[in-house]
Amino acid sequence: MTNKLYNFMGLRKIATVLSAVLLLISIGSLAVNGLKLGLDFTGGSLVEVGYEQPADLNHIRGQLESAGYNDAVVQTFGSPTDILIRLGQDHDPKLGDKVVAALQDGEAQELTLRRNEFVGAQVGEELREQGGMGMLLALFMIMVYVAFRFQFKFSVGAVSALAHDVLIVLGFFSLLQLDFDLTVLAAILAVIGYSLNDTIVVADRIRENFRKVRKGTSTEIMNISLSQTLGRTLVTSLTTMLVLVALAVFGGEMIHGFAIALLVGVVIGTYSSIYVAANVLLMMNICKEDLMPPEKEEEVDERP
Repeated sequence: MTNKLYNFMGLRKIATVLSAVLLLISIGSLAVNGLKLGLDFTGGSLVEVGYEQPADLNHIRGQLESAGYNDAVVQTFGSPTDILIRLGQDHDPKLGDKVVAALQDGEAQELTLRRNEFVGAQVGEELREQGGMGMLLALFMIMVYVAFRFQFKFSVGAVSALAHDVLIVLGFFSLLQLDFDLTVLAAILAVIGYSLNDTIVVADRIRENFRKVRKGTSTEIMNISLSQTLGRTLVTSLTTMLVLVALAVFGGEMIHGFAIALLVGVVIGTYSSIYVAANVLLMMNICKEDLMPPEKEEEVDERP
């Protein structure tokens, strides 16, 4: 048993209000603003341009806007001299040459067209549908696993925490209108795995303490369990966040959205493992009887 006991559940009402506010903001933003879907989902054109010297992204954006490409997304691709431009344009085999010509105007260095590709809308729609179905299937299988591994009330708590995390990450991207592409979708699936792992550790300790601690209310046992796992939770979360901050700052534009989604997800996932999953268990009146192993029936001696 831990030397230091924290009253986590004493703040559960405040945590419930906070979660409700965050979910309302997220759902409201998704309903009003939607997600700013990237080229992977919407379809459009992709142009890669090579520079001789490191390029100024803001200057390139200004050149493209002057040429009439107002929806262009400009980012580096592996190096400061390799520029990737995403455009919501219809298929045009000469689009790459037109973009290079617009960028070459006023440039002393020679630009090179390295790639000119088109992603059709049908492909984008297919990816969007399959991505959504994959996420729903993942949540369902998690619920089944936790129900078998622990108990039905734990599965409801775990899936509630995961749905809470996913909605808030989606709401974050919707509210700030950050690009949502396949790398961000992959990050959200990774958030599900990370948050589930954290929730399973907490649930395992809760089940153990419900069986071991003879005296104590459900709230007190929750506090004991969360206090015992706090050190592990904080160390895991902080070390993960250090890596993600480094990726977000130094990883370049290609994985920036991935790192941001994971960073938000780790913060929210750590919070939900403590307050959402445990709070749902208390709301469902978890008790010792739910977690005690079934008693073995005594064999009856039928001999005369």
